[in-house]
Amino acid sequence: MNTVATLLVGVAIFVGILGIVVPVLPGAILSLAAILFWAIELQTATGWTVLAAAVVLIGASQVVKYIVPERRLRESGVPRRSMFIGVVLGIVGFFVIPVVGLFVGFPLGVYLSERQRLGAHDQAWVSTKHALRVTGLSILIELIGTTLAAGVWLVAVLFLV
Repeated sequence: MNTVATLLVGVAIFVGILGIVVPVLPGAILSLAAILFWAIELQTATGWTVLAAAVVLIGASQVVKYIVPERRLRESGVPRRSMFIGVVLGIVGFFVIPVVGLFVGFPLGVYLSERQRLGAHDQAWVSTKHALRVTGLSILIELIGTTLAAGVWLVAVLFLV
């Protein structure tokens, strides 16, 4: 595989990682697709091993990012309905206020849902903070898995191929 193609794969992996932090792109999927493309082009045992490691790391992070935060949400008492309303308002916010709308709409949606459910500002704000922490934890888990997969790919490119 030539240097330009390898560099483009690296850029796609990096953009995927950015897509995890700023959820505009399907970050982990984009990074995994770039590694898949690289492995297909390379056609070596190293390429397939790196791809297998990436699938395991990213796949595990995708599973864990739903299990751990879901348990924490249940423990804190924030219902799925509030998270759903937060996601819906986050999506609306993304289109209404470009770039930052998601970060305004999600907490606003959770807060409004919790305010309606609990009645008091203080309780709704506590629930909103729990939801934001859990969302951050989910992003962090996905970021760690994808970054580890990118690291495996980078080591292979720099030292094995």
